Amino acid sequence: MFIRSNARGAATAVAAAAVLGAFLVGCTGPTTSQGPGDDVPYVAPSANEAAASKAADAAAAARSASDEASANAEAEAAAEAAANRPVAVRDAFAGLQATLNDNCTPGSPNCAYFLGRVNDELAGLDKSMKADAQGPGHFREPLAWISTLRKTLDGDTSTENLEMHRSELLGTRDRINTWMQGHPEDYR
Repeated sequence: MFIRSNARGAATAVAAAAVLGAFLVGCTGPTTSQGPGDDVPYVAPSANEAAASKAADAAAAARSASDEASANAEAEAAAEAAANRPVAVRDAFAGLQATLNDNCTPGSPNCAYFLGRVNDELAGLDKSMKADAQGPGHFREPLAWISTLRKTLDGDTSTENLEMHRSELLGTRDRINTWMQGHPEDYR
């Protein structure tokens, strides 16, 4: 019995080896010095390097575009902040002073421009005085006059309303000019 079981074991081992050998022969194919056999597409190492280089270039370009967009956004924010920052009191006052020798005939197209400009210059001066390092307390009187004018205009800056309150508008401009002439350190 011992011989039979050994023979059976040997036959089983030979059969297993034959099956395993058949699988191995089916899995391997001819190879060349250039890579795997004909059944597997060959990709040259330079193609892999080119693809990797292209991917790296694309990533660098994306980073560069992102950095540029970030820089543009920062520049736009800085420009907007600068545009919203009030000018110095002396510069705002210079704009108001430029209207001193001008006048207009009520109802004329020039009057709409002139009164609108005086109103805008007073609004700019108000903003500058409130933002000045000396504080709004230093400009208490001119700010009070501008505030009174704002209440009189009641938010209506139409040409008709500005013409109706022309004397208050020009009177506020003239009072502020006189006050500023007494405070030359604020505009020189």
